[in-house]
Amino acid sequence: MARYNKKYRGLTDEEVLKSRERNGSNVLTPIERDSNWKLFFERLTGPLGHFIPGWNNGDALIFILEIAAILSLIVAYLESGAKGFSVFFEPIGIIIAVFLATGVSFYFERRANKEFMLLNKVDDEEKVLVIRKGRYTKIAKKDLVVGDIIILTPGDEVPADAEILESTNLNIDESTLTGEPSCRKSAKENDFDPEATFPTNHVLRGTKVLEGHAVCNVFAVGDHTESGKVMEAVQLEDSVKTPLNEQLDRLGKYIAYASYVVAFLVIFGRVAMLIKNLDDGSSWYDFEHIDYHIQSVMLAVAIIVMAVPEGLPMAISISLAYSMQRMLKEKNLVRKMHACETMGATTVICTDKTGTLTENNMQVYETRFYALEGQRLSDDAMSLIVRESIGANSTAHLELLPNGTFQPLGNPTEGALLIWLAQNGADYLQIRSDVEILQELPFSTEWKYMATVVRSSNGKRMLYVKGAPEIVLRMCADCAGGATEDEVRRQLHDFQNQAMRTIAFACQELDEGENVISKHAVTAGRLTFLGIVAIADPVRKDVPAAVKECLDAHIAIKVITGDTACTAKKIAHQIGIWADDEDERHIITGPEFEALSDEELLEHIEDIKIVARARPLDKQRLVEILQKKGHVVAVTGDGTNDAPALKQAHVGISMGDGTSVAKEASDITIIDNSFSSICKAVLWGRSLYRNIQRFLLFQLTINVAACLTVLLGSFIGTDMPLTITQILWINLIMDTFAAMALTSLPPSREVMTEKPRQRNAFIISRPMRESIAVTGFIFAIITLFFTFSFEHIPFYKSWPDLIAKGLSEIKYLFSGALSTRHIEQYEHGLIFTIFVMFQFWNLFNAKAFMTGKSAINMKGCKTFLFIAAIILIGQILIVTFGNGFFEVKPICLWDWGIIILLTLIVVFGGEIFRLYRLFRKRRKNK
Repeated sequence: MARYNKKYRGLTDEEVLKSRERNGSNVLTPIERDSNWKLFFERLTGPLGHFIPGWNNGDALIFILEIAAILSLIVAYLESGAKGFSVFFEPIGIIIAVFLATGVSFYFERRANKEFMLLNKVDDEEKVLVIRKGRYTKIAKKDLVVGDIIILTPGDEVPADAEILESTNLNIDESTLTGEPSCRKSAKENDFDPEATFPTNHVLRGTKVLEGHAVCNVFAVGDHTESGKVMEAVQLEDSVKTPLNEQLDRLGKYIAYASYVVAFLVIFGRVAMLIKNLDDGSSWYDFEHIDYHIQSVMLAVAIIVMAVPEGLPMAISISLAYSMQRMLKEKNLVRKMHACETMGATTVICTDKTGTLTENNMQVYETRFYALEGQRLSDDAMSLIVRESIGANSTAHLELLPNGTFQPLGNPTEGALLIWLAQNGADYLQIRSDVEILQELPFSTEWKYMATVVRSSNGKRMLYVKGAPEIVLRMCADCAGGATEDEVRRQLHDFQNQAMRTIAFACQELDEGENVISKHAVTAGRLTFLGIVAIADPVRKDVPAAVKECLDAHIAIKVITGDTACTAKKIAHQIGIWADDEDERHIITGPEFEALSDEELLEHIEDIKIVARARPLDKQRLVEILQKKGHVVAVTGDGTNDAPALKQAHVGISMGDGTSVAKEASDITIIDNSFSSICKAVLWGRSLYRNIQRFLLFQLTINVAACLTVLLGSFIGTDMPLTITQILWINLIMDTFAAMALTSLPPSREVMTEKPRQRNAFIISRPMRESIAVTGFIFAIITLFFTFSFEHIPFYKSWPDLIAKGLSEIKYLFSGALSTRHIEQYEHGLIFTIFVMFQFWNLFNAKAFMTGKSAINMKGCKTFLFIAAIILIGQILIVTFGNGFFEVKPICLWDWGIIILLTLIVVFGGEIFRLYRLFRKRRKNK
């Protein structure tokens, strides 16, 4: 047990109880987790969730589906007396669609959260050494209270915020809060650093003791600690809507408005046809026509139901869930489904430095020992001096890990020196056993060096000094190897310009009885300067390439770190975001950042690339300003200090070995800590958004075709050519398989050369609108032609006969001379199959959308082909065996062949259109 200058009494049991009652316990309030039922039903409320206290908004499309289901139930109830229970199939199908869509997303998010919990465990039962009632004792971390006296030793995690009363050579790893891997702490005013993020005489919960020991007085516990304040900020309700949510809400409104317009036009068209056909002098509003008007209203409601894309919420849920699973294989644990797609819309990535861009592992980068002058470390007597000056004059240790690597114990800088020794064939433990330690002067921020007097293995008394190069150089009388002071300073300047930490070494042979350490200072006057070692926290090997990929994808990267401006600039230069011609406009320090108003920041935010000496909440404010500027922001971080920004961002990305607070605040956890995994997330996100667009192109074409068929049919006097159950198959079951087919398409590297989409850009682009309108209209006209032909031609004998007679009868369309008959089930099967096969082939056109490739290019599309085959087989089975349920009869093989050849025109037409667009694009580029 370390000895201290003062005797401490600590708290009594009564004082502990009073303190806990007054200041609370040392437990961070966990993030409140809603019950599974609440989370599930929140998804069903749609925008109404905004009016329920404590609930989040649900999906607008889900809400529209629910309204459609209610209207459909009303219509089914009114028709059930005449048509039987089968009329309830559609509302039941819509309800199933709602629960499947919400269930899929709910299941995968809960599953991801369970996997996440395995990465994130907090142990409040960890024992802490305290002084109570004048005696040393160990208690659980959670039992600490304000006023407790705690004892800190190397390796301890600081259990609460405390003021240092006494300390010896105390060095704290504060990276989880400030990004600083090593901070000197002291109770002496002379040691206070005015530029430190937190006071020099304070130690904070969640940081770790690297070396030294201290006795401290706890002044904040639990939620009142700095970590607790960060956790509280993390628990604030999400206030940022994701780009996909905004797009789908907007799409849902458009679909709703469009369906209302079409429904009104259908009623208007039927009334117009009624007026046109009145020949008995009665009025269209007479009571005798009430049944006709009820049927018109029911048809309008059916239009609204049909216009709503029942399969879309499920398709998006399946798409996101599929991407979640694929991204997990890429070492991205996605906890919130929206994050898959939102990564593709990201325009700015705000990243910390330590542990994200760098390895958080100090290493010797380069050595310059003038004493050796090219000799190996194992050579002559002079190299012995170098080995002892590192191995003996040190307080650190190494732990040998099972994989053969070393883990530093104690000061990470000294640990890096010992690892360098080991890599060069020198065992620091053997060095220490070979020498006799005679006298020590520990490192202090006051004198900025440490010294040790030893009896060397060669029997000589030696003084070894290690510390800040400027200080050590001034203490020396000469330099080894004939080096000059100017040469040393040039080398030192070169290392420091590369943002590396430099350590200088010196030695002196002592006479017997010579005393060179007194009053906390070295008084030797014959020191020889041995050399300099440059130490750095190296950039992760994958980071420069990953950063370049992000920059090529037009994503800006901003570094926020607690390090100095010089270190931050050098790291930024190494990873490729800081060019030689950059000026001070592109870097700002935390105090400067805090001094600027929001308006000033909005004006200059685009120029800022680095925020140095940042405090924990600076990153959060930076994210908020970028969001006000219209950016979609992703934030990376692994420390508690990063949690508010991770929560505020559109996508928070934590590292697998980060703190529990950081991971709790994030949407994605990078399991392998690799920055390149972020690029993969962007690739998947952009590809996913394009796949969602492809699916929308596919499904909305179906909906437009169906609605136009009914709308135009109401003006020419035909009823719906498709039954309720047929529409259900087309809109729900078939679209679900189509979603699986389109989301199975492999991501394209081409998307990583494009600019991020504009956040306010509508998800239905102009080319999509044109394709949906034109293709949907053509499908509707063809479907109406066959419906019209079957209604007004006496019987179906063959396709040539049908087409010829249909065309000849069109001239009688408005003359009233046409005879009408009931469409037979076989003919219903033909219309149903024609409509489905048009959509089936259009699936291939959707696959080729925005790729510049042919629809029949199937490279890497095995899953797509497999699912397409299932759709085709499903249609054959339904037509063959779904007699009563789908109101069809089996189609003969000859008719199947004719339909397939007839509908193949969709693919050929799409190929011609794509060639035309490609030709125009190339011509424009010339």
